Amino acid sequence: MSLLAVGISHQTAPVALLEQVSMTGDDKVKTLHELVESEHVSEALVLATCNRIEVFAEVDRFHGGITDVSRVLARHAGATVEELSPYVTVYYEDQAIGHLCTVAAGLDSMVVGETQVLGQLRAAYALAQEEGTVGRELHPITQRALRVGKRVHAETGIDKAGASLVSVALDRVTDVLGELAGRPVLVVGAGSMGALAATTLARRGAAVTVSSRTPASAARLAESIGGRQADLDRLAEEIAAADVLVTCTGAIGTVIGTDVVGDRGGRPLAVVDLALPRDVEPGVAALPGVHLIDLAMLQGERAAHPGRPVAGSVAAVDIAAAHALVELETSLLRAERQAAAVAPTVSALRSQAAEVVDAELLRLSTRLPDLDAKARSEVARTVRRVVDKLLHEPTVRVKELASAPNGTDYADALRALFGLGLSGVTDGDRATLSDAVTLDPQVPAGTPLSALDPRIEAGRDGLPGGRS
Repeated sequence: MSLLAVGISHQTAPVALLEQVSMTGDDKVKTLHELVESEHVSEALVLATCNRIEVFAEVDRFHGGITDVSRVLARHAGATVEELSPYVTVYYEDQAIGHLCTVAAGLDSMVVGETQVLGQLRAAYALAQEEGTVGRELHPITQRALRVGKRVHAETGIDKAGASLVSVALDRVTDVLGELAGRPVLVVGAGSMGALAATTLARRGAAVTVSSRTPASAARLAESIGGRQADLDRLAEEIAAADVLVTCTGAIGTVIGTDVVGDRGGRPLAVVDLALPRDVEPGVAALPGVHLIDLAMLQGERAAHPGRPVAGSVAAVDIAAAHALVELETSLLRAERQAAAVAPTVSALRSQAAEVVDAELLRLSTRLPDLDAKARSEVARTVRRVVDKLLHEPTVRVKELASAPNGTDYADALRALFGLGLSGVTDGDRATLSDAVTLDPQVPAGTPLSALDPRIEAGRDGLPGGRS
């Protein structure tokens, strides 16, 4: 079994495609079960945010796992695997663990250092637990990633430049309108993103009104920030009275159209659309006085300035410290996983030795039936002590060597030398794993799915163009 990460993010895909593959709560549950019901996937976790859809899965075959996960993502998006493959990246084993930790730390976010993704990963993990799609392999990996994210934000200054996409978007609003203190603002949506937006606006001194399709949720949020609640059927009136509109609903179609915004007589309105799929019709941006700030705009800024965080300048020393923490934690987890991988070999070796000792002591008792109990006991202790001493060094060394690159090869050698069997690992499994990313330096971490095509048998499993 091996860990695989397959996903689409703002790093590789345009916002239009991210909209196409975005998931609601029900979609996530359905996707989790589709994944674990597929042939090669035994455990799965889906991280779905406004900037990424990524599947972390425990699989029994590298190419087979990619096939299964890619099919599920394509089916959900209403596309073919061939259409998605240029935008899909693949991470395997250690690199998948490192990628998950990097994401949790906010180092792979559109806003470097943002904290919201850590909460989104925690929610994704909770959902996978509730649906029973994570087990003994993904549990420790996800828990370690959450720990890494928490440590990075607690022990480095990486989030000083901007804690979230909301903060960045509101900075753009300030560039357009000036300070937000005292300005009327309407927040449409009372979910996690809406709550973050409303809280951030309140801290900046804005007069916040919250509207949602669930009035009770909007009322609770409004009360918590000292704002007010408004019903959605008064949306046009509330927008007319606002200087800023922030929308982040989970609706499938657009919520804010040109007819809802209407003619403002040239009075400025900053519209922040943080929803995926988008809430605001593109035509709204053409209305007089309206300034639209959305995910596509923020992604464009990042593309125009590669390597520079959208939020401004995060100190290089903080980014370096964050990466160092990620590497430290992932190396510790790698060592733990490799030690766990050799544990069955050590256990099998000791069990085999114990069986041999028991068999020989039984033979001794039949050959020397008159041997008194005290002597018999002393002989048994001596034999067991000799065997323990002989096994001590190889078992200790194989555990130590497991943490080194290709450390599990030593366990393979031990199994072969002592005839312990291969614990269910077949030659076919080994051939597949030898083609895998981590064992082949020609395929780097985060390889686009399309780049793996030459390595996959044409037409495999009926996928379009032989994509896997």
